[in-house]
Amino acid sequence: MSQSLATVAYLGAAILFILSLGGLSNPETSRRGNLLGMIGMALAVLATVFGPRVGPSGLAWIIVALVIGGGIGLYAAKVVKMTQMPELVALMHSLVGLAACVVGFASYVDTSVPFQGAEKLIHEVEIYVGILIGAITFSGSLIAFGKLAGRIGGKPLLLPARHWLNLIAVLMVIGFGRAFLNAHDVQAGMTPLIVMTAIALVFGVHMVMAIGGADMPVVVSMLNSYSGWAAAATGFMLNNDLLIVTGALVGSSGAILSYIMCNAMNRNFISVIAGGFGSGAPAKKPAGNGEAAEPQGEVVSVSAQETAEMLREAKSVIIVPGYGMAVAQAQHTVYEITKTLREKGVDVRFAIHPVAGRMPGHMNVLLAEAKVPYDIVMEMDEINEDFPEADVAMVIGANDIVNPSAAEDPTSPIAGMPVLEVWKAKQSIVMKRSMASGYAGVDNPLFYKENNRMLFGDAKKMLDEALGALKG
Repeated sequence: MSQSLATVAYLGAAILFILSLGGLSNPETSRRGNLLGMIGMALAVLATVFGPRVGPSGLAWIIVALVIGGGIGLYAAKVVKMTQMPELVALMHSLVGLAACVVGFASYVDTSVPFQGAEKLIHEVEIYVGILIGAITFSGSLIAFGKLAGRIGGKPLLLPARHWLNLIAVLMVIGFGRAFLNAHDVQAGMTPLIVMTAIALVFGVHMVMAIGGADMPVVVSMLNSYSGWAAAATGFMLNNDLLIVTGALVGSSGAILSYIMCNAMNRNFISVIAGGFGSGAPAKKPAGNGEAAEPQGEVVSVSAQETAEMLREAKSVIIVPGYGMAVAQAQHTVYEITKTLREKGVDVRFAIHPVAGRMPGHMNVLLAEAKVPYDIVMEMDEINEDFPEADVAMVIGANDIVNPSAAEDPTSPIAGMPVLEVWKAKQSIVMKRSMASGYAGVDNPLFYKENNRMLFGDAKKMLDEALGALKG
């Protein structure tokens, strides 16, 4: 393949990636967006493999790598459950960061293309920045994977003087960067480059460890942005226009998504990165046993049959899905209940909070998988004002996103965070396995509201029973 043809293929792939992002912005066009992205990536890979830069000896190694990588990807697609998608995404981000580091070191030790003067300076800056972003993305994504998979606790790790430690790390990176750029040969520059990489790895770990569980959806989108910038830096190192364009698209879209999600949580992006949120509710007046007092009120539990009766008698039902629905794989039963209620003339809609689940769009993907109609799936801003008119608001495994403390308790760690106001419905039903607090570690007064009922148990099992009672 000639250089001109490869350039045209890269241009076509870039256009397809842009169209893919546009398609993914709407549930109705998301399938088409995915397809366009797949076609664009296939075109980019073919143009690279058969392009003028790859010789016959390198082609065999590339094909082997494609077979191995494709096999791993195919296996992951078959065995990874929808509930494990957030940690899989975080793990994939770590691989992008690792690739940026490896390419950076390889570009530095490669002497086949001699650089002189300003060109040499620019190339070394690209290498230094690319490895820096890649190392932070790699270690930070691994910690995010551990937190999302439950292998690392969700509470933030707040070291003494952590902000000073971060400042010292930044100053050290700048200092070693100067030493790296002033090095006279590869051997002299390798030491500051390796030290900077170690600092960046530790910084990535510290940064994500200091972020609490409630902010993990923002962390996932933030790491997505970092991986994009790492890919763009790799493109500069390899002089690959498509990598630069693709990385910029991913980096900018991830940054925009992070900003949107921070607004949805009434959070400042800098404060999220600084960490400290999600460490639990502040201490209240101690109870008789010396522990923090829980919200006042009495919990009223109901059975699946009683839940079905409440749904049957309702004219308007709003369903709020959460991570518990994903864990129980109950989305298909939820669709059957929705279908049954709509056949009986009940107005059923879904309310989606921007940070429901463990990653952006988690609930939308689950509902789309279960064939729930797009037109009844509403975003928080579209449906929040309708809760007072709803007869029943049914919460399936959600907690923090329906916590009244955000609106009613200025001392709460989540005070000011926009939430779905399910407690304003005539009757609310919360499905949970237990009374445990949510991922943010904050108590939920909703459970004790007079108009609230608790349906305890596995969401799939309880919903199956309720579905049976509805049809019966």
